[in-house]
Amino acid sequence: MKTTILKLTAVAAIMLAISCGGKEKKKKTEAASAPSTSTSLEIEKPQLTFGFIKLTDMAPLAIAKEKGFFEDEGLFVSVEAQSNWKNILDRVIDGQLDGAHMLAGQPIAAGAGFGRQAELVTPFSMDLNGNAITVSNNVWEGMKAHVKKGPDGKPVHPISAEALKPVITDYKNNGKAFKMGMVFPVSTHNYEIRYWLASAGIHPGMYSASNIQGQIDAEVLLSVTPPPQMPATLEAGTIYGYCVGEPWNQQAVAKGIGVPVTTNYDIWKNNPEKVFVMTKEFVAKYPNTAVAVTKALIRAGKWLDTPGNRPEAVKILAMSQYVGADEAVLANSMTGTFEFEKGDKREMPDFNVFYRYNATYPFYSDAVWFLTQMRRWGQIPTEKPAAWYAEKAKDIYRPDIWKKAATLLAAEGKIPATDIPATDGYKPATKDFIDGKTFDAKDPIGYINSFKIGNKDK
Repeated sequence: MKTTILKLTAVAAIMLAISCGGKEKKKKTEAASAPSTSTSLEIEKPQLTFGFIKLTDMAPLAIAKEKGFFEDEGLFVSVEAQSNWKNILDRVIDGQLDGAHMLAGQPIAAGAGFGRQAELVTPFSMDLNGNAITVSNNVWEGMKAHVKKGPDGKPVHPISAEALKPVITDYKNNGKAFKMGMVFPVSTHNYEIRYWLASAGIHPGMYSASNIQGQIDAEVLLSVTPPPQMPATLEAGTIYGYCVGEPWNQQAVAKGIGVPVTTNYDIWKNNPEKVFVMTKEFVAKYPNTAVAVTKALIRAGKWLDTPGNRPEAVKILAMSQYVGADEAVLANSMTGTFEFEKGDKREMPDFNVFYRYNATYPFYSDAVWFLTQMRRWGQIPTEKPAAWYAEKAKDIYRPDIWKKAATLLAAEGKIPATDIPATDGYKPATKDFIDGKTFDAKDPIGYINSFKIGNKDK
């Protein structure tokens, strides 16, 4: 395709705003000092198709398209819903999609030896938090007697998986395996539900080179269920609980079929969730396009976290071509609240974060955490030296692309230069986990060995 040179002058930008009311409204929401021009980039591939799964954390893609941020960069983007995470991975690898909203663990696993192998990269982290663990009404009834209550009579959060132990025992005594769902073997959800269970001494099962079901020695049988099917699968009694992103926890509350018992904010405060992924070949062949895409997505993240914009974001996500859920269900989590039992709606301003706390920056330390969990549970079947974790993280996470994009945005006045972190790619060590364990990404072996349940390395 012929190279397209993006040269937006101030006059052209004004004419575009006049011809499109939505663009004019968008310009007004930006800082008054922001110029109406974008830095010229030679866009090698302007026509792009991106994939996503129907979850609220695909929001940066929807916003970048609907608010014209892709167009501002000379990109003409189609955004298409996909049926499941395997399909989205395969289509990016095979070149049917130019990029996609993906589970953070997918590009990491693809480069680390678990599942289909490919050279994938991420220049952009899509969000922080956004998941929850929901159980059926029957399971919740069994848990409630073991959950501490506050002065108002409501459960005190976070709720430990200790409260689930007696229920699992009852099921076992009645000859029933306790089954729960997660969305994919390398999903954040799989590692979060495993972390929550194991922190209470409940074994969630191991993987091995010859057994990829992840149920070796399991006290809870975890299996894959696509996100939109979670509530129906719970209602049918096929599973007794699940870990998933929104709106599928709030959907269970709205339908009266289940109760969220904890969020991933409580399992790991401000944890990374989804990422935007392209192939290594794509970013090498179309480097300016990769930067332009990242620019648009950073702007979308900033727009989403700008006070007052979430109600409009809910309306956009409710459109059938995006998430397609009821606005009331989406608003339960997207507008700074989260509902547990019906009527127990609590303020949770950080349940969905798209820009604050450097949410869009692809930190190496995030990649290292996923690698430690893959090793902990046996998806990486043999021990690796500490240097391997750092090397893999740097192969897959591309903060250099993010920094180019963010630097251009700062020069254009679209983000403050102070929003570009001064970092070596590693977050400081943290204890912000439900079990209080310290995660230091520069000591992955020590972290793996700190757990009672899971593999141990030398």
